[in-house]
Amino acid sequence: MSLVKRKVIPELLDSDSGTADEIAAALGDLRHINQWFGGIGTTRSMVEYVARQLDARLLSLLEIAAGSGYVPQTVSRRLRKHGVQLQVTLLDRAHSHLRNGSGNGRRAVAGDALSLPFADSSFDLVSCCLFAHHLSPPQLVQFVNEGLRVCRRAVLINDLVRHPVHLAMAYASLPLYRSRITHHDAPASVRQAYTLPEMREMLQRTRTGRVDSRWHYLFRMGAIAWKEQDATI
Repeated sequence: MSLVKRKVIPELLDSDSGTADEIAAALGDLRHINQWFGGIGTTRSMVEYVARQLDARLLSLLEIAAGSGYVPQTVSRRLRKHGVQLQVTLLDRAHSHLRNGSGNGRRAVAGDALSLPFADSSFDLVSCCLFAHHLSPPQLVQFVNEGLRVCRRAVLINDLVRHPVHLAMAYASLPLYRSRITHHDAPASVRQAYTLPEMREMLQRTRTGRVDSRWHYLFRMGAIAWKEQDATI
């Protein structure tokens, strides 16, 4: 159990509380956070695990709250070198966040993560990075159920782990970031993140067939909610 009680603190980037330049700087900071602190590695690890379990060389992936799509696109490039092709579609609530996210065969769609604008079983995987902690427990269950509806195989959750050491690291890293938005949002994200046991308990309340979850580098969690027919993989 974490010694830090979960506290919901509205994040500035969620409400676009800033100028266009400040928001662009904050999205740039997010790219650095995912590059330096395990974001890319966690998503890559989960996709590789699923590919091995399914013996798959081609997977389609819908990335939720994708922003410019830096994480899934970087993972796609790295997996291609190892013989796994990842076809990426990006979804975010704001067109402005999706800027430069399309192209190179990738689609970018504005839409609601809790009511995904896609038919059942449209993608092999539905994935999110640094999104789950923005959701209340009932919302997270709703989101995962929507993901399970839209996916054919699994929902992948890449997020922070709430921990006192992680909170201290978040404050210590603030000089690395350009945006005042990030200076507020980075520690706020850790405070409202979930622990791994909390995430497992919430996922067990969804329509998943099985949950795989583990800690990753620098207080990241990787949780996989398998669709029912893949529960015995």
